[in-house]
Amino acid sequence: MATDRLKAFTDGVLAIIITIMVLELRVPQDAALISLRPLVPVALSYALSFVYLMIYWNNHHHLLHVTQRVTGGILWANAHLLFWLSLVPFVTAWMGENHFAPVPMAAYGVVLVLAGIAYLVLQQVIIVSQGPQSVLAVAVGRDMKGKLSALAYALAAPLAFISPWIAGMLFVGVAMMWLIPDRRIEAQAGGGRGEAGSGKAERQEPR
Repeated sequence: MATDRLKAFTDGVLAIIITIMVLELRVPQDAALISLRPLVPVALSYALSFVYLMIYWNNHHHLLHVTQRVTGGILWANAHLLFWLSLVPFVTAWMGENHFAPVPMAAYGVVLVLAGIAYLVLQQVIIVSQGPQSVLAVAVGRDMKGKLSALAYALAAPLAFISPWIAGMLFVGVAMMWLIPDRRIEAQAGGGRGEAGSGKAERQEPR
């Protein structure tokens, strides 16, 4: 199975998730600038979650760019990731509406850690499908960056009960770490493109 349908489906789901999030930004009842003040926590939580969703979208694009075929396991692993990402609008709104209270902040961290684990699972399922010498396997290696991100989310959830600001700094810190797109897969795909192309030509010659 080609990757086109999976890409299109995932793009559509992420677009809907972002649309749901932005609808939580309620318009003030009057035109005074001060009326925007209650919206500041909501807007900040929306901005953080928007960045996270774009990070997932970028990295998901790179994953499928080097995936040659889609298996049943990849489909379910992708659905698992989308399930946790679909909860982002709920915890984002809860966190923003309650001005970053401990329980909503912890819930946000739980959703992020589960989404992070789901992404690592999807990545590993693709590697198993494509083989240990595939472009993705070589590019990610041990993927310490991905595992460190999941660990930071896992720490942020309980820390939210001690200090929501510490948890918030962890969320922002991980987002900053991923703001620059991960070029490992792109570099490996570019480097191996010529070899892959020549190998394909060799396989086609006997025909």
